[in-house]
Amino acid sequence: MTRRRFYAAPVDTEGAVATLSADETHHLMHVLRMTPGDEAFVFDGCGKEYRCSFRSVKDGRARLEIVDALSDEVESPLQLTLAQALAKGEKFDFIIQKATELGVSRIAPLVTRYADLKLDEQQTTKRVDRWRRISLEALKQCGRRKLVEIMPPGTLREFLSANEPSRANNSPGISRQTQRALLLFSERGGLAVTDTLAEISESCEVVALVGPEGGWSDDELELLKECGSKAVTLGPRVLRTETAALVAITLIQHAIGDLSVRGNR
Repeated sequence: MTRRRFYAAPVDTEGAVATLSADETHHLMHVLRMTPGDEAFVFDGCGKEYRCSFRSVKDGRARLEIVDALSDEVESPLQLTLAQALAKGEKFDFIIQKATELGVSRIAPLVTRYADLKLDEQQTTKRVDRWRRISLEALKQCGRRKLVEIMPPGTLREFLSANEPSRANNSPGISRQTQRALLLFSERGGLAVTDTLAEISESCEVVALVGPEGGWSDDELELLKECGSKAVTLGPRVLRTETAALVAITLIQHAIGDLSVRGNR
């Protein structure tokens, strides 16, 4: 039977009772039609999950008795950021959903020169709220327990400035001080992904940079080079941006994440 999972922040999972938000309560009562005594699972977005028993609704919020805490490991040990160029329509929604399922810890929407989508301030706020809801629903479905950080859209320069790697290591793209690798997935060629990932350990924070279907501009590529990124190829075929994102994440998680792990870690 599929677990009926709900999200409640740590402040609402203290002690022996977990208290759900109004939205989560509505889902419990009116979508799943649960009744007192039914089993449910509550995760706090920070890595903890509890087996619970639904008890009652008070002031429009469901109260669940915590029976025990789960101890199995479901999060990837890799700190993986997807820095993804904005895309039109449902493409970016799809990327958010699948990247969450594949275990990324952060998603940074990028405003690039050839991106398919441009947003004003009001649209940005609505889109970020939507992406966070999509990610939360994906978390519930796939069994993860940590919320994915969805950053507001920003330019490539803004993102790189906020995530500038140290130049302490002579190996391009990898910093000894911060242990962060910037991997640029480009249609213009680059190193084989297996060779690139062989140099990166599980403890290194990885940033996968995926451009728009129009490609990176020359200025953007120069900026990425200056910041020490490593160009990585995904083969001879030209991939759509959403395909490239999922292939990149999958390969990284297989090589240094948890997709190749058998059974519970």
